[in-house]
Amino acid sequence: MAEYRVAVYPGDGIGPEVTAEAVRALDAAAAVAGFVLRYTQIPWGYAYWQQTGQLVPDDFLDQLRPHDAILLGALGWPAKLPDHLTLAPLVKIRQAFDQYACLRPAKLYPGVRSVLAGKGPAEIDFVVLRENSEGEYLDLGNRFHVGRPDEFALQTAVHTRKGVERVLRFGFRLAQSRRKRLTMITKSNALRYGYVLWDDILDEVRGDYPDVAADKQHADAAAMNFVRQPERFDVVVASNLFGDLLTDLGGVISGGLGLAASTNTNPEREYPSMFEPVHGSAPDIAGQGIANPVAAILSAALLLEWIGQPQAATRVRAAVEQTLAAGLGTPDLGGKLSTRELGDEIVGRIAAT
Repeated sequence: MAEYRVAVYPGDGIGPEVTAEAVRALDAAAAVAGFVLRYTQIPWGYAYWQQTGQLVPDDFLDQLRPHDAILLGALGWPAKLPDHLTLAPLVKIRQAFDQYACLRPAKLYPGVRSVLAGKGPAEIDFVVLRENSEGEYLDLGNRFHVGRPDEFALQTAVHTRKGVERVLRFGFRLAQSRRKRLTMITKSNALRYGYVLWDDILDEVRGDYPDVAADKQHADAAAMNFVRQPERFDVVVASNLFGDLLTDLGGVISGGLGLAASTNTNPEREYPSMFEPVHGSAPDIAGQGIANPVAAILSAALLLEWIGQPQAATRVRAAVEQTLAAGLGTPDLGGKLSTRELGDEIVGRIAAT
């Protein structure tokens, strides 16, 4: 019987609540498919900081490294600690484990209304591939003359040929498995070095994938077209910053961030990949039992697919789709179910299908 080691890192805010439902979904799928998941519970985050003065232990990467995958809930408690501190371990994991391919699907499920009038499931089904290891999120820069009238900050983005080419090729291969259309996000009309490099590399590699129709859009135009014509998108490849911004918009138009799953993938499998909902820690509703667990459960489905259990992943997604199509949901979807009750509905369908 196949066994997999999964680090469960619930984190802060609603993270523990939604992660608990994702683990229940994983267990239900494993029971049906006949494999075993061995969990390591990771107690890091704001509560850990209150106890130790650190968000994570010094050897946190070494503790995570032996696992096949990491299931992350959410990080952050802005009222207590600034986000640039609480999210630092997340960025460090992504970069140290070379999780350069961040996949964030934007899919509108039957039974869920989009904020876009006249757009249904047939029009909203794309995935944003965010370059996750470099760009604007490298910690390069400083603040100078702090507190003085001439204070200034220097923040440097780094785009490498290796980093851009590998994420574009990943995107082309992904497009080949979908509807064979790729859109690269650029801003080369204003940022003449980094994004002209992106443009040049797209032109160089697109010929290796003649079955994929490839184009590019400036980031501002893409934001407009996500709203105006979401049906034109299939695979969207973007830099670290643009991908981060566009995926929140993609999540909202596909029903809300409570449905938005994501991966932080190391395609070469040299390190564990990480799977997390996009919605963040939402401290304002933490502990109320109303958080939507669907994004965490769909992230768990992506985890199953990654470890080599695609049928189990399909079972989880089908259970989510059936549940949403039945009109069941937490308050953010206009429903009345609690986090646990919605989890019960999905887990029951996983076991029954």
